[in-house]
Amino acid sequence: MDAVTFTAEFTSTVEAGRLFKALILDAQNLIPKLMPAIKNIQLVEGNGGPGSIQQITIVEGTSTKHVKHRIDAIDKENFTYNYSVIDDEGKPEILELVSHEVKIEPSKEGGCKIKNVSKYHPKKGVEIKEEELKASREEALVVLKVVDAYLVANPEAYA
Repeated sequence: MDAVTFTAEFTSTVEAGRLFKALILDAQNLIPKLMPAIKNIQLVEGNGGPGSIQQITIVEGTSTKHVKHRIDAIDKENFTYNYSVIDDEGKPEILELVSHEVKIEPSKEGGCKIKNVSKYHPKKGVEIKEEELKASREEALVVLKVVDAYLVANPEAYA
């Protein structure tokens, strides 16, 4: 079966470069401060460029202990970031891989538009239904919304 693809768009009043810097480039420092469920984010392989592996460690008391992301592409000038979830204890057993393409585009009003394309690749011989992925889709936007709210409340951060 082919991948199931979802596209989510989010509009922000935050400038594109600030949001990219906070959400992508400084995620390992900012996100654990803003999201109590995330203990830390660390680079476990590579130099932070394509092919590098990040491990997100979740606090104790949850079913998922860690999630690993492989950085597939990063473009600091065009504010794009592609990554794949390659290890996730909480991922439904029906999935082989989840890939995300994030693009942050400046808007004429001074803020930005964020587009996230998520592709859910099922394991061989497995058919997946969109409703089975609802929780996973929503989780992908939670971090974005939390970082955006932080930047709106703290206009000097990442300026």
